[in-house]
Amino acid sequence: MTKKTKKSNVMGLPILPLRNNVLYPGVVMPLVIGRPKSLELFNALEGTEEVLGILTQIEAENDEPGPDDMYSMGTTARVLNRVEQPDGSIHVAVQGVSRFKLKRFITNDPYYVAEIEPIAESLEESVELEALAHSLKDLARELISYIPELPLGTTEVLDQIDSPQRLVYLILANLAVPVEDKMRVLEAETTSTSLHEAARIVGHQIEVLKMTRKIHSQIKGEMTKDQREYLLRQQLKAIEKELGEDDEGRDDIDDLQDRLAKAKLPAAVSKVADKELRRLRNIQPSSPEHSVIRTYLDWLSDLPWEFETSDNLDIENARIILDERHYDLAKVKKRILEYLAVSKLKNEMKGPILCFVGPPGVGKTSLATSIADALGRKTTRIALGGVHDEAEIRGHRRTYIGSMPGKIIQGIKNAGSINPVFVLDEIDKLGRDWRGDPTSAMLEVLDPEQNNSFQDHYLNVPFDLSKVLFVTTANTRDTIPAPLLDRMEVLELSGYTQEEKLQIAKRHLLPKQVKEHGLLEGHFKISDKVFGHVISFHTREAGVRNLDRALASICRGVAVRTVEDRWKVGARVTIKQLAEYLGPDKYIREVAERTEVPGVATGLAWTAAGGD
Repeated sequence: MTKKTKKSNVMGLPILPLRNNVLYPGVVMPLVIGRPKSLELFNALEGTEEVLGILTQIEAENDEPGPDDMYSMGTTARVLNRVEQPDGSIHVAVQGVSRFKLKRFITNDPYYVAEIEPIAESLEESVELEALAHSLKDLARELISYIPELPLGTTEVLDQIDSPQRLVYLILANLAVPVEDKMRVLEAETTSTSLHEAARIVGHQIEVLKMTRKIHSQIKGEMTKDQREYLLRQQLKAIEKELGEDDEGRDDIDDLQDRLAKAKLPAAVSKVADKELRRLRNIQPSSPEHSVIRTYLDWLSDLPWEFETSDNLDIENARIILDERHYDLAKVKKRILEYLAVSKLKNEMKGPILCFVGPPGVGKTSLATSIADALGRKTTRIALGGVHDEAEIRGHRRTYIGSMPGKIIQGIKNAGSINPVFVLDEIDKLGRDWRGDPTSAMLEVLDPEQNNSFQDHYLNVPFDLSKVLFVTTANTRDTIPAPLLDRMEVLELSGYTQEEKLQIAKRHLLPKQVKEHGLLEGHFKISDKVFGHVISFHTREAGVRNLDRALASICRGVAVRTVEDRWKVGARVTIKQLAEYLGPDKYIREVAERTEVPGVATGLAWTAAGGD
């Protein structure tokens, strides 16, 4: 297989690419042959004692290396034995013979063949080389002392080696060091150079093992019984501590840190966040406390600490919006316009705390939405009916499993600004029992002198609610505690008269229902007389909620007739047709004087729901 050329000692030799290792002269190495070209090479060899050249690949991941993908310095090797395996691979043992320099590749089919130039080993001897060899042996002995799993007698083997170059090759062949370091030793032009390079590599390995032992010692002292399962993570933490990196490789924590920085936290809150972030870095991700801290910091980063929407202080525009959406309610509209006027004159105006009191269906909640649109603010709403636990308002402390901020902070987060219109629906229906008194918790929320530093139990840091425009709704003021009522500006929304209901139905309710039912404007007409009949004989309420439902029923009836081609566009709905759409009259006007039946007297009753 080996062919010498006529000039010098250049010869042709089959080449075996080697991954992740370097073969040195005199060293025996086991190999598993499995790649197609390598199998072709060994199938062509006649048996053992054949000689081939071994070149290390530059990139180990390359399954089909080309001429430029291998180092130019290699080692000739002799095949000691070979065993063919059932899976088609071949297990061989080769021994390095001498180094060679690659001249050129002759062919790569069916396997690599190249011209090589053997390099004779230097036989130089000097006091310096002897001293370097002794120094290398001492380093090797120290290295062996840090590796208890090495077989007994390893030190004695070192003492029996006389050749400095052979000593270098034997030591490097048994070290798990990068291929680049091993190649620098193989490529060394002199024995002195290879000894120096080997001493550097062995010295570095000793320092690594010393540091590893130190880290293990630190971890062993810090670990408790519950932490033993996190051994590998503790090792990583100790390594990063030595490097001064403090686990900055966690991308998710870095991302959280960036979000906290962009949230523009107040100084006091930022101090708390930094402290919790440091704790988070030092806690194992699998620890329950890790998720608790992470969720807490997520809340801090998501809250709008400084972001606020700009108020639209155009009074005329606000008046148009309120008039378009709500009929009458002059007192409420006047109060909103007053707030806008004062805000325009004084930039830092605290938001008023309004309480709309009135029967159901008079438009308390929808009025709050209109106020937000008129001001150009975002809106958020929470329902307080049936809330019994104070923690629903103030939040749960973080010591509890599954704790969350209260409804106030949740509403601010959902709004996404620090100055939304915050609707507190049904404040008169707050509960009070052994779990706590949420009405007392609302005192701080609705007190203009205190809510600039509202402290939720979960966040445990002050949050400014002074820019929020709170709008509460209630059916009656009787069940609202006096201290809470004293903090709010109460605006009464009494029930509507029949004329007011008529105008609301014509201007707002009917156009809305026509649109929602897919009908066209002018698809049908309703006279004032028909409207009056619906109001008087099919509803009995202070508001207009049932009136809205009645108009929806009429729209559905017209829609059915339209689909069945029984309706002419523009036709009028008559009182006679109401029985088909709404059924028979539900209410009959009673005469107060009708008391001729013995034992029957005229009475007068009042409820928060209003009506007749």
